Amino acid sequence: MRKDLMKKRLTLAALLLFGPATAGMAHDFWIQPARFSVKPGGAVPVTMLIGHGNARERWPGDAGRILRLAMLGPGGISDLKQQFRAAAGPVDLVPRLGPPGVHILFMRTNHARSELPAQRFANYAQDEGLTPILTQRQRAGTVSRPGRELYSRRAKALLRVGTGGPRPDPVATRYIGLSLEIVPERDPYALGQDRMLPVHVVFEGRRLPGALVKLTDLRNDEKPVATAITDSRGRAAFRIPQTGQWLVNVVWSKPLKGHVWADFETTFSSLTFGYD
Repeated sequence: MRKDLMKKRLTLAALLLFGPATAGMAHDFWIQPARFSVKPGGAVPVTMLIGHGNARERWPGDAGRILRLAMLGPGGISDLKQQFRAAAGPVDLVPRLGPPGVHILFMRTNHARSELPAQRFANYAQDEGLTPILTQRQRAGTVSRPGRELYSRRAKALLRVGTGGPRPDPVATRYIGLSLEIVPERDPYALGQDRMLPVHVVFEGRRLPGALVKLTDLRNDEKPVATAITDSRGRAAFRIPQTGQWLVNVVWSKPLKGHVWADFETTFSSLTFGYD
């Protein structure tokens, strides 16, 4: 008990000491299946996680915050919201997958509020590459004020059902219409020898240039292993090892006009896949 309490106190002290960089990472949110390869008709435990390293924890949100939780596969879309936290133990749901092929488990939440002191907010925006926040606060002369934002989350996990093969599955590269979405341009389970995974980022239906995209090894997740800025076509690319579990994430924000409390609306989006 004392060791657990000491660990929590050290984690809190690190947040207070290092501030924005650590706090910004703690916003990262993703879907974590117990495994990414499943037998046809099999079930897999799934947990929603936030944070990295010692700050990693189960997402504390409840079903009331979920606007959509579903699975897209070869057989179509199935709604999973009613299954959320239906399973006993430290998992959020245990969906049963259908026929062979890539399945997309995806989720989006409603808004929550966040307020940070001015310097922590500025550093957080810098760390996440949130150019609209930095530009707007500079123009408005509000850089010394606390930063207030509404934020929400979007997440996708690609699961491979069956043994798969060298041929890519078109489901893996499908755009499913999230307001901020990372869309693979190749099936991560059929990358071939070069192991290059190009992706593009879509924000509110349009390709998003200038966004910071991060690649993180979820088995050693203190910090990203690679980062990239999306080009004029909203594209970035990463070389993916043949083993491991991988998180690709992006954050974007836009100014809010006339809102009674917040100055910005921020969206966190992630994509996970892995090789078991």
